[in-house]
Amino acid sequence: MYILNKKIVALPHKKALRGSLSDNFAKYRSLYLIALPGMLFYLLFKYIPLFGLAIAFQDYNIYKGLFGSPYVGMKHFMVFLQYPEFARVFSNSLIISFYDLVIAFPIPIILALLLNEMRNYRFKRVIQTVVYMPHFLSWVIVGGIFIGILSPGTGVVNQIIKSLGHEPVYFMISEKYIRPILIGSGIWKDAGWGTIIFLAAIISIDPSQYEAAIIDGATRVKRIWHITMPGIMNTLVVMLLLKIGYFLDFGFERVYIFMNSFNKNACDIFDTYIYAAGLQGTQYSYTTAIGMFKSVVGLLLLLIANTTSKKLTDKSIF
Repeated sequence: MYILNKKIVALPHKKALRGSLSDNFAKYRSLYLIALPGMLFYLLFKYIPLFGLAIAFQDYNIYKGLFGSPYVGMKHFMVFLQYPEFARVFSNSLIISFYDLVIAFPIPIILALLLNEMRNYRFKRVIQTVVYMPHFLSWVIVGGIFIGILSPGTGVVNQIIKSLGHEPVYFMISEKYIRPILIGSGIWKDAGWGTIIFLAAIISIDPSQYEAAIIDGATRVKRIWHITMPGIMNTLVVMLLLKIGYFLDFGFERVYIFMNSFNKNACDIFDTYIYAAGLQGTQYSYTTAIGMFKSVVGLLLLLIANTTSKKLTDKSIF
């Protein structure tokens, strides 16, 4: 027990705490069972593999294992930072991720705002379904679709270009076009998923606010700016911070399916480099160090963005 405002307050007994926990579990047993697969997924594939980060500080040998491989300290980190191709891989990762954040992130917000303003419910549902469907396609299928559309011989885009009297453009082997292709394909595939999230946030806004604004003579743009945007600000901030946290995790499949020897210099990022050096080159310790470096950079960016958001908007994820 302890004294609070000159009153003696008794702390709950350990047995009482255990009893309350068991009662809570019994009461919400179905919810815990539903959450169990997700908890096991993160435990098996996110937390337990963290012990493997020790490989980054070893000359790892698959025959000697994690406990038998010699410790080498920061050797692999220094090798990577001094590697001649480090600047290219790092800059590609930064530039492509920055374009994805600046260009692709606002698209779902804009789509959600436009869909919310539609008054034809059936048409709204059709558009919502159409923009959401590509999310269920794998990157292999998405890559095949875009490669086919941009083909210099039979692609729709080049057919239009040739009909206008110009020579066909070899998009997939051009360093100039590969980054816009990566960003554009990502927007087409995932914009619908983000739109659903922001639409759900918009629906939760009290309709009486819009009714009062209409009575006061507020235009549609003013209603969006002064009611809708503040109403979804919490969701927007959380999604933005999560996006920043995964800033350097642009995605292996998303790039690898489009990458070839001609455009590699413009789109080779950490994920594709780790695949080439780690799995194909069997440099396990070296690529684990790269992955750890990428994660630390992402964590620092998240901490900076979270602190900045807390100061500017008083909203954050922790």
